[in-house]
Amino acid sequence: MTKFPRASIPCLVAVAAAASVAPAFADKVERNFAGSIQLDYMAIPSESIGRKIALDSATAEASLKVTQDFGDQMSASVKLCVACHGVEVGMAFFDLRVSDELSFRVGRFTPQFGAFPVRHDPANHRTSDKPLPYDMGRMLRTDDWNMGILPSPWVDNGIELSGTHFFSDAIQLGYAAYAVGGPRAASDPIDFAYKLSRSGETYYLDNNSRPAVGARVTLDYVHDRTTVTAGASAMVGTYDPDNKRDFQVAGVDLMVQISRIFLRAEYLVRRTQMSLGTDPALQFKYGPGADGTYDPYFVKHGFYAELELPVVDGVDGIVRWDGLRRQGNVVRTSELRSDSALLRYTVGASVRIRGATRIKLSAELYDFSDFQDEVAIHLALTGAL
Repeated sequence: MTKFPRASIPCLVAVAAAASVAPAFADKVERNFAGSIQLDYMAIPSESIGRKIALDSATAEASLKVTQDFGDQMSASVKLCVACHGVEVGMAFFDLRVSDELSFRVGRFTPQFGAFPVRHDPANHRTSDKPLPYDMGRMLRTDDWNMGILPSPWVDNGIELSGTHFFSDAIQLGYAAYAVGGPRAASDPIDFAYKLSRSGETYYLDNNSRPAVGARVTLDYVHDRTTVTAGASAMVGTYDPDNKRDFQVAGVDLMVQISRIFLRAEYLVRRTQMSLGTDPALQFKYGPGADGTYDPYFVKHGFYAELELPVVDGVDGIVRWDGLRRQGNVVRTSELRSDSALLRYTVGASVRIRGATRIKLSAELYDFSDFQDEVAIHLALTGAL
């Protein structure tokens, strides 16, 4: 008997349910399939064995999505993701559209936070890896930094309300508000444990019975061949099983498009409460403050700015500057300091081979405050359906 991976079962059930729609509704049902795949090879010429500091070599990312519309006001979407973390359910939700100003999304989805998660699939951005604030394990020294601020895609269970108000043909205001399970960690945590949020082995359940809540607001201006979008996002909640350690994440973003030229920038900041344990002096590298107490919070900043523009027909160039900064105490085993920083400089190109098939090439220089500087080279083949 054939055994399916546990994470793929919800997708198969949802697809089967969609396929079983009564023939009487056939003229009202429209099904769409989309997908993308990327095989990326990352080399670290500054290291003899790159695996010591990163998930180097070849990694594959695949995204397969089925969306079915049930009339004008309701649709259902299922997405299967395959990456270095294995097979996962990237989405499984339904949308109910009451009007332009009000829609409901219920199920498993990526809540609206920031601009990049909307284009996180490999065929939707020109670099092989993600900006540092949204990194999910491909950056160098990923274990030391515990990835970025809010790894993308952040997939969670919950409900989201959203809508768009059109002031005119050129100006529109968008909003979203949601309640989801939120980030997770084990008891007495120092930071988020992303594997607990991504792995079906621990069940896709809220670990502390308290939802995290968030919201996003965007303002769009569209005129002729120019589009300007500005956004602000926030999320708050607790992440430990005892519902004691809180976090707050906020971000702002800007995108300017003039014909085929794109300028994008985002800034994110996360404040996270750590567990001090029974004896902080034994656990943490730095002692108490002037008042004799240990600060239980650390703050992590992240940003990126990138310029994407056509070079010649079929070739797009990209220049990106991104970085991370962590301020606050660290455990004794960490090589970070109480104020550590990382800056990364990327130059790359995306070459269209045929249709939606592209080759991506990029070179990255990592400037660490606590480690030697490193160089990473990416070569990727990407396709879209």
